[in-house]
Amino acid sequence: MPENSCDVVISGAGPNGLMLACELALAGARPIVLEQSPGPSADQKANGLVGQVVRAMDMRGLYPTAPPHPVPFYPFAAMTLNFTGLHDNPMYAWPIPQPALTRMLAERAAALGVEVRWRHTVTGFTQDPAQVTVTAAGPAGDDRLTAAYLVAADGGKSSIRKRSGIGFPGFTAADRISRIGNAVVPTGLRTLDGGLDIPGAGRFRFGHNRVERGVFVFAELQPGRAIVSTVEYDADPVDEHAPMTFAELRDSVTRLLGAELPMQPLPADQNPVLRRNVGQNTRTADRYRDRRVLLLGDAAHVHSAMGGPGLNLGLQDAINLGWKLAAEVRGHAPAGLLDTYDSERRPVAERVMMQTLAQSGLVTPGPETTAVRQLFGELLELPGVTEHIARLMAGSDTPYDTGCAHPLAGRLAPDLTVATPDGPRRLADLLHPARPLLLDPTGGTPAAAWSDRVDTVPAPDAPATLLIRPDGYIAWAADEPDPDGLHTALTRWFGPARHLTTA
Repeated sequence: MPENSCDVVISGAGPNGLMLACELALAGARPIVLEQSPGPSADQKANGLVGQVVRAMDMRGLYPTAPPHPVPFYPFAAMTLNFTGLHDNPMYAWPIPQPALTRMLAERAAALGVEVRWRHTVTGFTQDPAQVTVTAAGPAGDDRLTAAYLVAADGGKSSIRKRSGIGFPGFTAADRISRIGNAVVPTGLRTLDGGLDIPGAGRFRFGHNRVERGVFVFAELQPGRAIVSTVEYDADPVDEHAPMTFAELRDSVTRLLGAELPMQPLPADQNPVLRRNVGQNTRTADRYRDRRVLLLGDAAHVHSAMGGPGLNLGLQDAINLGWKLAAEVRGHAPAGLLDTYDSERRPVAERVMMQTLAQSGLVTPGPETTAVRQLFGELLELPGVTEHIARLMAGSDTPYDTGCAHPLAGRLAPDLTVATPDGPRRLADLLHPARPLLLDPTGGTPAAAWSDRVDTVPAPDAPATLLIRPDGYIAWAADEPDPDGLHTALTRWFGPARHLTTA
């Protein structure tokens, strides 16, 4: 008989739910993950990670070739942004397919002792001031679990969000049909820059291409497994419930380009993507928490995939929430800490809604859009514009309000290498245990009363005294010693000091 009580129940074992489970386990909390699928999903909804989340994964030791390096170019609304002149480029990319990411996080969760119950579907829940009770249907019948909190990581159509009464306002664009699939494309059509030269249609760049009738996407991130995608506007209606066929994708490409792309389907045993979306939702939950129920990832926000911000947003939700939720269930969270999940992450989601809607608008057909794109291209030549968009897409343009006026406070910690008593260490490596970290240039013990919760590392060459949260964000910083300010910050984020006794 499985144990049916835990600290946190997580509904959904996609990347976001599994990442949260790992963060909770690292912080000493006990989650149970319920997932209706029989195992880690092979559905390739995303093709990689972009933005600050790549550095966040490095801070957990999950990035394979640390340190990560920013990319010199990235697409925005089927235009190419050039970041080579930026002093501090925040745009990182990790082309890891979503199935590989999900498997990696499932293995990490297992190594951390997390229990994932596959083939379990949440069927209901109740909550009271003390706990939440969750019912789930599994292979052996119904389960009933009790926990301190329930986290919905069950996707954009989240049943938990709907049952909780949390609103999901936003915008639905009903004038478009998107199709995506994997294909084998003849090598003779390839261009040196990774695009295509299609007889009768012309040259198309790697990635997104705005054409007269919509958007055509081509990218081969894995040899022999090209991604082909289309967006058609004011298209003929289709049966949304009928599975999409490869012939439907091929016909859509022909309509968009006015010429046929000679492509063939992948064998079924290679799990090819073949998916259609009618319309496009852009929505953000009106709050991320209803008492003991919290929303995570797509359950909290949905948007266009243009620019690939989805996992940047969702995984950073998980990293932000994990240490706060663990502190709450372990009884040492300061008042109001869990509320900062909503106040910090929802504004970031709203920025993603804005920029993905803007990108979608910049690829719609019509001469007005063409003129706006021409003007936008001119603006990109102005100093500071590309840097602004880079920070917007990376998710680094919205610092958290930590109550500290230092310019580093509220931002992801820089990629530093500091001298420590054990030799030079990368800051990212010091954050692998997911514990709060004080980089102390003074060499003293200013956080001794918090040593059960905060690790102190003497670092005489650190740029400032830095108090870093488990999610890698700087809670407090000072260029000169400020014991009172530090103690205030320690109490605000990690609870009251212990009473230290002397022998």
